[in-house]
Amino acid sequence: MTQEHPITPPPELVKQWEGTAYNAAPIPYTHHIARCAARWGADQELNACCEWIYKLMDRGLEWSMDLRTSRRPTLSNLKEQALSELDSLENMGTCNADTIRRALESLPE
Repeated sequence: MTQEHPITPPPELVKQWEGTAYNAAPIPYTHHIARCAARWGADQELNACCEWIYKLMDRGLEWSMDLRTSRRPTLSNLKEQALSELDSLENMGTCNADTIRRALESLPE
């Protein structure tokens, strides 16, 4: 008797990923599908964990929201990420960041 794993994407979703794979260049087709499947599976597991915490714990809603926030933080925009990385490099003394910082700060959000 064969059983499907509980975290198996539905065929319609796989077809959707296949439809977007050719637009994902320069990532190879199979890598795009694998990445989509891994993200989807991880999201399913996170949802199940959050639901379990919510139902089981006294502070379940608060804790499940904290878990989701810590595991799926919102990404800052590219400019903010670059400035943050630049701060790290500058703090380590590995670069003089003035010119790069001015260029980044001049970019629109």
